[in-house]
Amino acid sequence: MNQEKISAMRAGGQILGNLLKDLKDYVKPGMSEKEIDAWVRKEIVKRGAKVAYDMLDDKFPGAICISTNDELVHGAPSDYVLEEGDKVSFDLDIFYKGYFTDSAFTMIVGNKGSKAVKNLLSVTESSMWEGIEKVKAGVHLGDIGSAVEKVLKAGKLGIITNYVGHGIGKTMHEDPMVPNFGRKGHGYKLKAGDTICIEPMSSLGKPKNHISKEDGWTVILNDGSIGCHFEHTILVLEDGYEVLTLPK
Repeated sequence: MNQEKISAMRAGGQILGNLLKDLKDYVKPGMSEKEIDAWVRKEIVKRGAKVAYDMLDDKFPGAICISTNDELVHGAPSDYVLEEGDKVSFDLDIFYKGYFTDSAFTMIVGNKGSKAVKNLLSVTESSMWEGIEKVKAGVHLGDIGSAVEKVLKAGKLGIITNYVGHGIGKTMHEDPMVPNFGRKGHGYKLKAGDTICIEPMSSLGKPKNHISKEDGWTVILNDGSIGCHFEHTILVLEDGYEVLTLPK
């Protein structure tokens, strides 16, 4: 294994995990997406990392993706003011000591929220952990995708197939692609030292989606239903895994 890579990504993942934990506590009704984005940008720099989205060739208009209600992923921060009961997903990459780490979570703003949306979040997060639990050297990506898919199907959720997880390291998105569906025993076979992002995305309605013509980034569900997204960066070990982006 590349120990320099693992050490850097482990440290970067801890920065990212702690930042997202603090973000969840920070978000309140009445805050605008741009206000939250500005806070995240300051926190990334304050914690010694770099804003990864500034490093894209096609620069993203923010430091973090914020996707509210029928927005699924890649939400460009807007002037929208969060309301009690809104669903909001946060997806954040940071760059630290030459390596990227990536994580996402979905929450309900404030103390309200429908039973259906709460179930959406619970099932989707569970599907991520089911996929993570399959990780170890020698496992096929189809085993992981199949585990994620099984949970989402049991929850009767829309399974997003046109956006998937990915490898990560020196660049933000690397091979292999990590789908949230699949057949056991098929696909790339994981090796110890691989670093991948497992990130199920789901919807309360149909999974079809499109990119906003207004900002060219935000992915919106065609039927206006609610979308959900969870993600962690995972280090593959000989006999299991390490979640690099958990808070500590």
